[in-house]
Amino acid sequence: MPTLQNDHLRLTLKPIGAEMTSLYHLAQEKEYLWQADPEVWARHAPVLFPIVGKLKGNQYQVDEQTYTLPQHGFARDLPFELIKQSPQQALFRLESDSTTREKYPFEFRLDIGYALRGSAVRVSYTVANQGDETMYFSIGAHPGFAICLFPDEQLDDYYLEFDHAERAARALLEGGLFNSATRPVLTGTPTLPLDAHSFDEDAIVFKQLKSQKVSLKSRKSDYRVKVCYAGFPYLGIWSKAGAPFVCIEPWYGLADATDATGQLSAKEGILSLGSGKTFQCHFDIYVGPSVK
Repeated sequence: MPTLQNDHLRLTLKPIGAEMTSLYHLAQEKEYLWQADPEVWARHAPVLFPIVGKLKGNQYQVDEQTYTLPQHGFARDLPFELIKQSPQQALFRLESDSTTREKYPFEFRLDIGYALRGSAVRVSYTVANQGDETMYFSIGAHPGFAICLFPDEQLDDYYLEFDHAERAARALLEGGLFNSATRPVLTGTPTLPLDAHSFDEDAIVFKQLKSQKVSLKSRKSDYRVKVCYAGFPYLGIWSKAGAPFVCIEPWYGLADATDATGQLSAKEGILSLGSGKTFQCHFDIYVGPSVK
């Protein structure tokens, strides 16, 4: 598997899904990425494409044709081609083919890039519309960060810290779909404590944050993860009950609502891309005790 390394980090990647499988802090000798225990959650940091979240009935329509897609789409399970690699950078590519067109009728190219920058990893996405029609899509990240790396820690010792004080509600999910209900969770503070019940109602999803950075911190140690997601309009936070990881997920896109019509072009948060056009975005992950 491709491996990148600098003086601070070692990053291991795999071609299936162009997914990070290890983010190792050299000085601390700590693994910061969840190691995909199949008994808990068998992924590390999947890409979400060409949808984010779940579709109502796992179906959608384009030009009066109905298609089926699983939650978060198909890119995370497909082999990418390694286009370029150097000691600190790698670029993977996935292009549409007869298999993808059965589920998603657009001609696309998806490039995923990784670059080490000090104690940070930059993850970049480039989506190109290679067809003649307007293309509708979503894209998002789903990295899981291992927690409880130090003695006597548990989820209750961790909290999220945003770069602004926030007054924000979480959008509530019902069977993986948004039911239009919300619940306030940030009331004029930059911090959100985590505990064993934080994810009883599925992911914590924010649609209207001012912040463009969020840090995952422990009160008992110098554990630090910071995700900088400038430009991404939505943010998901997720874990499984009792599992020692927390996912921080910048998204361009959302799951369907319970009253969704199924028309992909009308889906909340959907992106449109004209023929021959490209869409680019990136986010940065910082890990280690030097992260502020």
